[in-house]
Amino acid sequence: MLYELHDLSRDVLRPWAAYAAASASLLRRAPLPGAPAAAAGWELLHRLTRDYPRPAFGLEAVQTPHGEVALAEEVVEATPFCRLVRFRRLAPSDGLARALARQPRVLLVAPLSGHHATLLRETVHGLAAEHEVFLTDWICASQIPTTAGRFGLDDYVEHLMAFLRGRLREEPELHVVAVCQPGPAALAAVSLLAEEGLAPRSLSILGGPIDGRAGKTEVNRLAERQPLAWFERRLVHRVAARHPGAGRRVYPGFLQLAAFVSMNAERHARAHRRYWLDRLQGEHDEARRHEAFYDEYNAVLDMDADYYLDTVRVVFQEHALPRGTWEVRGRRVDPSRIRHTALLTVEGEKDDITGPGQCHAAHALATGLAAPHKRQLTVAGSGHYGIFSGRRFREEVLPVLAAHIADHRAPLDGPRALLGA
Repeated sequence: MLYELHDLSRDVLRPWAAYAAASASLLRRAPLPGAPAAAAGWELLHRLTRDYPRPAFGLEAVQTPHGEVALAEEVVEATPFCRLVRFRRLAPSDGLARALARQPRVLLVAPLSGHHATLLRETVHGLAAEHEVFLTDWICASQIPTTAGRFGLDDYVEHLMAFLRGRLREEPELHVVAVCQPGPAALAAVSLLAEEGLAPRSLSILGGPIDGRAGKTEVNRLAERQPLAWFERRLVHRVAARHPGAGRRVYPGFLQLAAFVSMNAERHARAHRRYWLDRLQGEHDEARRHEAFYDEYNAVLDMDADYYLDTVRVVFQEHALPRGTWEVRGRRVDPSRIRHTALLTVEGEKDDITGPGQCHAAHALATGLAAPHKRQLTVAGSGHYGIFSGRRFREEVLPVLAAHIADHRAPLDGPRALLGA
């Protein structure tokens, strides 16, 4: 019923959003006293009442060491739950194409935790300068018919394993970068593939909750305070009939957004007040930056309920990965089996989502790796988003990430490090 009520509220607000946009446009051009203040107010109202669809990546070109090249999105694999997108770099000459082909290939694992994969737009752009980038683009659960079946945490891991196998068959030099929530799943996938004799050259985890017992945040405390049934009862709802996924149980995106905002309600209120002042005072560049951020922040997707509940239980309540009790389709996840994949972990000093120590905990689990193939980075003063977007990412994280990949382009010692080796 809640999903239907939300859809009804959007139907009611949509005309108001259109009216607010039209009023703002009219008042911006009106030579009347108080018109600028009124226009700014209507613009803010429009922002608060409009719909926020999935944004486009909007990545048209990237500057490589060999010159600027165009970027094109290409779906190379697809399931009902995820598209694997390649950001193909369109070289204008054969010589440049050969130079780009020699650069490392990266599988960038996007979170399935409320926002679309476009949240990693800057991560993709930064990596694409010197790497061929593939990205997991997860599908909003409201768009997936129930006939496609369930999707749980095991299915997520199996998707990653399948994508890795496919890329390793094409080219043995492959590097994995997992951002935030998929950190445990990526570590699990690489661990299980190691048992099969398959190994990407490196795995980098940026702010992933490998061990939630360290550096607890409000996210961890909530998961520990409430039983799993509380999350299912309060947060799981069925998709309304008007959507392709009608009847599928989901954790709706609009509830996730409410949770995101409530964690920093005062900061968001200040940001909207600043937006109104920027519009009033003609600071249009600042206002556009606000709009770009919230166009992304407010665009959310629904998570399959099975996946969400599995993640709460396995990652945040049972701590099954660090305790060595996690099984995926009956196979125990054992990171000590990783011997041919170098490991980098990145944390933000002020991360209030994945607390300090949670991501670096991966190194204590990967006991089969020698010290020279392990690296940690803690970004001073950085929050959660700063480790994969913004100035700190560009200036502090990306150079270390690129260097880690460059340092491990050759296979680590071991006869079974590569497919077909």
